[in-house]
Amino acid sequence: MYITRKSLDRRTLLRGLGLGIALPMLDAMTPAFAANTKLAGPAPRRLAFCYVPNGIIMPAWTPAGEGKSYEMTRVLKPLEAYREKMLVISGLAHKNGQALGDGPGDHARAAASFLTGVHPKKTEGADILLGPSVDQVAAQAVGGQTRFASLELGLESSGMVGNCDSGYSCAYSNSIAWRSATTPLPPEINPRAVFERLFGDGENFDPKTRAVMARQDKSILDFVRGNVADLQGNLGGADKRKLEEYLYSIREIERRITDAEKQSASGGRDQTPTIDKPAGVPVTFEEHAKLMFDLQVVAMRTDLTRVMTLMIGREGSNRTYRSIGVSEAHHGLSHHLNAAEKIEKITKINLLHAELFAYFLGQLANTPDGDGSLLDHSMVVYGSGLSDGNRHEHHDLPVVVAGGGGGTLQGGRHIKYESRTPMTNLYLALLDRMGVKPETIGDSTGRVEHLSL
Repeated sequence: MYITRKSLDRRTLLRGLGLGIALPMLDAMTPAFAANTKLAGPAPRRLAFCYVPNGIIMPAWTPAGEGKSYEMTRVLKPLEAYREKMLVISGLAHKNGQALGDGPGDHARAAASFLTGVHPKKTEGADILLGPSVDQVAAQAVGGQTRFASLELGLESSGMVGNCDSGYSCAYSNSIAWRSATTPLPPEINPRAVFERLFGDGENFDPKTRAVMARQDKSILDFVRGNVADLQGNLGGADKRKLEEYLYSIREIERRITDAEKQSASGGRDQTPTIDKPAGVPVTFEEHAKLMFDLQVVAMRTDLTRVMTLMIGREGSNRTYRSIGVSEAHHGLSHHLNAAEKIEKITKINLLHAELFAYFLGQLANTPDGDGSLLDHSMVVYGSGLSDGNRHEHHDLPVVVAGGGGGTLQGGRHIKYESRTPMTNLYLALLDRMGVKPETIGDSTGRVEHLSL
């Protein structure tokens, strides 16, 4: 076999009519012998956040044991397969989610403070004031190395405006990502819009591309066949298989989005009638969530971005979950007043969310990346800005950190910090592992320890 030190550029795109499809990491992108030199370099580290609203039933979440001897609780059980790749963390808090003299509005403050550690200004007008979120601190530092500095996604409309929670602007409930103290980044909930942003040759598909694809019922892959054929002719067998698997995954995501659009157009039965959805959003909540998780995986494996947030629901969400037998609104049920039937229904919702998060972890674990998997090189925070939703408690928050962080996290443990430790202390420790080292974030007082042994 003839070996050359020439390599394929990491940022090579498959180009077509208004399209620019990034490639996954291929062996051809590493010069010959680079695996034994410093040329190959480590795989990039990714930082992602997954937010669930309205708190969690904590007795069904919090393990009794600490360290490696802890037992998976009912709500954590869906994550069992990834036990060695995750940390369950207790004792963290957001004091700035508390009233601090501002009265009611815990849901707005929960979402607003979750990634910022800042107490939001109580206003229902345009004079909102908060602070930059941890994801944006990371994005501003590493975003220049990728096509998109960050990706903000959601599963529930954030179009509500005005007063959403006891005098707090809807901006606080709608978004967890804030570019600055006055600039929230509303999540995109439409899979088609995300797909076109990722694969458009620019910020989005141009009108000409969209019109041609709609008229001819074409896949985006139809427009880059020539590029694919040329590329495959210069790849080895292993790279050809990687490319084929990657292109298949893109086509599957595109097919699922198209199916959702057809269902929407034909008036498919909506499992969550209280939630407004744009065309292209899948009928079922579960398929919507899986599509958004898969889009994050594609963005990671092609290094389009290294920083992501996903809101499972806006804070104070009134979504219903008929597919698991819960027809009452989520927020209303969270005020269960210790009624056993309501607690059980909220626990079922918590379980469903954990099952979908486990799907995401599985996709990451099964996607090769450098000398490991995407999960090995990622740090994914899953949690809520409330613990007990009935009492609106902002301490002892439910938190999981999944992934290996490029070898900097040691999973398989339940870490219990001193009660009311600022959650922003965790964020500083994770940013360190991204090579980003701000002195403070929000109400941070230092960095947590023990994330690695």
